[in-house]
Amino acid sequence: MSEAPKLYTNKPKKAQMKQVLEQLKGKDFASSTPPGASASSAEAAAASYKMGSGSSAPPPQPPKESFARRYKFLWPLLLTANLAVGAYFFMRTKGKDTSITEEEETDVTTTSVSATTATTAPVTEKPLPSPPITEAAKLHEPIPVNQQRELFKWILEEKRKVKPKDPEEKKHIDEEKAILKQFIRAKSVPSI
Repeated sequence: MSEAPKLYTNKPKKAQMKQVLEQLKGKDFASSTPPGASASSAEAAAASYKMGSGSSAPPPQPPKESFARRYKFLWPLLLTANLAVGAYFFMRTKGKDTSITEEEETDVTTTSVSATTATTAPVTEKPLPSPPITEAAKLHEPIPVNQQRELFKWILEEKRKVKPKDPEEKKHIDEEKAILKQFIRAKSVPSI
């Protein structure tokens, strides 16, 4: 009775357990023992159970499936996740590329506009293979002084609304505001 429970290396299936139990019941009913010998029949049944389970051949192992077939439900999930990650990285890098090109374009246009206003001559960044254009630059009519002052006042209001991120930027904005105030207070406004 001090025997520890046996651990099966190949655990019997339910169907096999039922067959063994049915055989034991059949043996119990087949052997007609007197009522006084019921303890010995129980011991005999237990011994036959041990012998039956030990002597019976282990159940045949099912053929081992490959890793891919065992986890076939994971493949669609894995492919979907990879597709989502790839699309995310593609869109993220695409967004960075467009923002960089937009910044470059705005830098180029601002430099060309400032160069055009300073020299009042058309500036071409890349030489064109076609013959040079000989048209004169169109000069716009000068802006009246009142409109220039209104424009400077509007720019000053916008500069006041800007919230600087660091002390350097604050210093730069303050200098621009001081220059705008000088233009507004001056008797003659520089031409734009």
